Amino acid sequence: MSFRMGRRRLLTAAAATLALPAFAQSGGSGSPIRILVGFPPGGGTDAIARTLADKLKDSLGQPVVVDNRAGAGGQIAAQALKAAPADGHTLFLSHDHTISILPLVTKNPGFDPARDFVPVAGFATFVNALALSGGTPAKTMPEYVSWVKSQGGRGNVGVPAPASVPEFAVKVIGQKYGLDLQAAPYRGSAPMMADMLGNQIGAGVGSIPDFIENHKAGKIRVVAVMGSARQAAVPDAPTFAELGISGFKNVPYYGLFAPAGTPQAAIDRVGVALSEVIAMSQVRERLTGMGLNVGYQSQQQLASRERAYTEAWARIIKASGFQPQ
Repeated sequence: MSFRMGRRRLLTAAAATLALPAFAQSGGSGSPIRILVGFPPGGGTDAIARTLADKLKDSLGQPVVVDNRAGAGGQIAAQALKAAPADGHTLFLSHDHTISILPLVTKNPGFDPARDFVPVAGFATFVNALALSGGTPAKTMPEYVSWVKSQGGRGNVGVPAPASVPEFAVKVIGQKYGLDLQAAPYRGSAPMMADMLGNQIGAGVGSIPDFIENHKAGKIRVVAVMGSARQAAVPDAPTFAELGISGFKNVPYYGLFAPAGTPQAAIDRVGVALSEVIAMSQVRERLTGMGLNVGYQSQQQLASRERAYTEAWARIIKASGFQPQ
């Protein structure tokens, strides 16, 4: 090989290496990785993000920071992800609501997950639940129904976001038991929980991670869970199906997403790091203790789960007669 040809190949390889974002290079140095969270500090999703970020920084060898962009059920954070450079430095930690539900219930969400985002990897599934505040005398679902009826058959139930799975659940519960239940939407689970702890609202529907800490402390009571099986974190709480409430067996998910166009090398690197992190016993115990069913989902598996979940809820929402707002 001639000197000129060898020099040309060396320069070409160097240029290709420089073209990769710092995030995708082996050293892991460069700007911090930013994990967008669509809900305020103090809620379940925020706690999950901070648990993962603390260990991802070691696995990736660079700073990882949580950036809370609360509001509109994660819509603000999703729009921020869409606007972010596809250089591998911005990720979005989200559950089903923002990725699968918002586009079904909002006319102009400002993003299209199929076009604007790319799945990175999933790490857990979970279920939603009905919980009662400490000031509510009921301790079970039947007791709650009787109590609401004694109050004139009307009641408000908190939900962490409008037009969400929890809001649809409130409607179905009311229909099942002949109650006039009104969903009271909050800007995330943290303010909803604050009102439940302050007995400003008698009940709430949200995720197990949102409720588990205060449930264990005896400050609220989880009395029913969605999904097809009882949950280890709250084994005494029956499923909605056991109570005769159908339509809530689809299990929501948690995953990381990146802007469309993010280099595959960057996506793969985060996926490997995430699989390492959730395999750590302390991380798995922490997430399991928060009510998550921990399990790694590859980029392809997360994409498949996202599509199936979206299709299932598209049918439910259409059947409910709900019109996108």
